[in-house]
Amino acid sequence: MRLKKLFVLLLIMPIMLALIGCGDDKVEIGILQYLEHNALSEARRGFIDGLKEEGFVDGENIKFKVLNPETDAPTMTIMSKELVRSSDLILAIATPAAISVANEAKDQGKNTPILFTAVTDPVTASLIQSNEKPGGNVTGTNDMNPIKEQIGLIEELGLEVEKLGILYTASETNSEVQANLAKAEAEKLGLEVVVKTIQSVSDLQLVANQLASEVDVMYIPTDNVIAGAMTSLTDIIETHKVLTIVGESNMVHAGGGITYGVDYYRLGKQTAKMAAKILKDGVKPADIPSVGLEEYSLVINLKQLEAIGIEVPETLLDKADEVIQ
Repeated sequence: MRLKKLFVLLLIMPIMLALIGCGDDKVEIGILQYLEHNALSEARRGFIDGLKEEGFVDGENIKFKVLNPETDAPTMTIMSKELVRSSDLILAIATPAAISVANEAKDQGKNTPILFTAVTDPVTASLIQSNEKPGGNVTGTNDMNPIKEQIGLIEELGLEVEKLGILYTASETNSEVQANLAKAEAEKLGLEVVVKTIQSVSDLQLVANQLASEVDVMYIPTDNVIAGAMTSLTDIIETHKVLTIVGESNMVHAGGGITYGVDYYRLGKQTAKMAAKILKDGVKPADIPSVGLEEYSLVINLKQLEAIGIEVPETLLDKADEVIQ
């Protein structure tokens, strides 16, 4: 009987050892995306594609968990807790998501590497100490726009205007930073500036309609709430025949007029290079400077500009990266 038991044990031991050896040792990468809209989704896609180019393939040596709270704060907190508990590295897309994940890591006493993207001013958001020396376990890529050049589009279009309106979501720190910079640039051009904010998407049309009726040009920075509902502003823009300069190219596609903007897919790929340094070389986030893109895309919604009576100079059309007709 003992010999029989020993024989059975010898037979099953290799199987048990094989099962133990086949444990799931994939790197767990958590992604928290603040909400679903084109720019943020492009950043996520660029990050995943960029990691693949670096040799990290989903299902082979890494495993993604992508969560999206759709701006709901309590849900975002729950999702942040989950990702911090289970992830080897986390990507947070947009400022509120990055703040939520970073705070949760502190609360759990974890030093999990956290990367952010689509964050306009990570220093002001208290995510890092400085762009050159982030410190701590957080770094990433910023989407700061060329705001001087964006406001300068008024002159490039050859327009004579008196009032510029700025519209953004009051709770979005990244949008407020851009709004303040845009106000300063507009005032340098001698423009009167009217600033209005919304609390949520529910009051967007009302506030946008009021602003459009008061100004010649509207400036809308990269703003997650407004970007997700940009198509709802098309009728207002055309009714009031107001030029709309927006923060990024996806907002032009969704109904904005024109921009010099960030390519979020490229921004995501740039963030993936940071992740590769952490995963391959063991570099700490504290030692990876936070950067943005150095090149921007000129995108023109020619169809809309012509509909509101603006003739776009050939010089501007010639240098455009994309013209929507």
